[in-house]
Amino acid sequence: MHEGDIPQLSLFPLTTKVDGQRHLLIGGCDCVELCKKFGTPLYIFDEDTLRSRCREFKAEFTRRYSDTLVLYASKAFLNKSLARIINQEGLGLDVVSGGELSLAQAVDFPRENVFFHGNNKTPDELKLALDWRIGRIVVDNFHEMELLNSLAREKGIRQDILLRINPGVDPHTHHYTTTGIVDSKFGIQLATGQAEEAAKKAISGSNLNLLGLHCHLGSPIADTSPYETAIDVLFKLAAELKEKYGFVMKEFSCGGGFAVIYTTRQQVSSTADYAQAITTRIAALVDKLGLGRPRLIIEPGRAIVAQAGVALYTVGSIKDIPGVRTYVCVDGGMGDNIRPALYEAKYEALVANKTGQEASIEVTIAGKYCESGDILARDINLPPVVAGDIIAIPVNGAYSVPMSSNYNMVPRPAIAMVKDGKARLIRKRESYKDLFRLDVS
Repeated sequence: MHEGDIPQLSLFPLTTKVDGQRHLLIGGCDCVELCKKFGTPLYIFDEDTLRSRCREFKAEFTRRYSDTLVLYASKAFLNKSLARIINQEGLGLDVVSGGELSLAQAVDFPRENVFFHGNNKTPDELKLALDWRIGRIVVDNFHEMELLNSLAREKGIRQDILLRINPGVDPHTHHYTTTGIVDSKFGIQLATGQAEEAAKKAISGSNLNLLGLHCHLGSPIADTSPYETAIDVLFKLAAELKEKYGFVMKEFSCGGGFAVIYTTRQQVSSTADYAQAITTRIAALVDKLGLGRPRLIIEPGRAIVAQAGVALYTVGSIKDIPGVRTYVCVDGGMGDNIRPALYEAKYEALVANKTGQEASIEVTIAGKYCESGDILARDINLPPVVAGDIIAIPVNGAYSVPMSSNYNMVPRPAIAMVKDGKARLIRKRESYKDLFRLDVS
């Protein structure tokens, strides 16, 4: 058996191998042994893959456009261990809540490289950001602009901001993950004339320092053309604001949403493709419109962490309905991985203790939660499985963990980081007591 004969392995972390027992190895660690040690469901993150993706984005963009800041979009997944790695690799943080902001503070993340996003930041969250003297606040709407200006005035602060502009560009992703169209809760609409009005207010805001423009189109965006279209729109706006109000765009963010490959049938643009398209278009427009070269900000989240993460489950019951379907039921599901139920995400899988064995049976992997929609992977081919086998589902580093819940009062899984044959817990498994620890009787 050669690893090249198992196409699904390309979806797993970069360090993935198969040993002589047909066991799946990630980061030099035997996934079967990890499950014995830590239990299942178990999420593992490969540190080498995580660091490699950080370096790839920095290298591909900065060699084409030297003044680029890569912000890791925390919502994809963040905890203390991950935040420290992101900082060590020289990336900044894109946070969207007081919780993510507080975690950044807890690990002493460089505050100048923390950008605060969100469509409905509360007064307390904005105060927290101002008290910490956060790098940038990305203003989403008129209410927030007025509130932030007032709070900054009370504290005697002039806060650096970007304006999130909604350019009206459809990236043609799932409608739940599309954010740059006109009918969206995010951003200030360009088509209605509100973007110019917002910029004018921000420029005149006594305690606001408007440094630039921001947009985010949604995710996952598999090709480069939506970014190029949005850049055209935003740079045209910047030129108009310069002519009318003397605004100089010192920073520009085209957001994130860069796609990753979840199944072997998918094709997406490479990091180099994104970098080439985005930086080439910016360089051309700077010359064409007579604008200065702004600092470029990009916000990959999924593309940094997705491939680094793998979900491991133990098989329990197997239900064969003749002529209909075979359900392989595992000890996790939509409570720890809601993506398939939420927006029909597709996954592939391997049996970690039978890797490379002929995949001769079509099955559907079902979770343990009391919902018919609790399906992790539908109609995929696996070797014959029995209770106790370990199912490994790749590309689970993004969104699965942060969107997890305690539905059916099931504890959330443990998370381990693997590297060079060693594994360390970066989050403990919840206990049953944890589930009602905050209850008031």
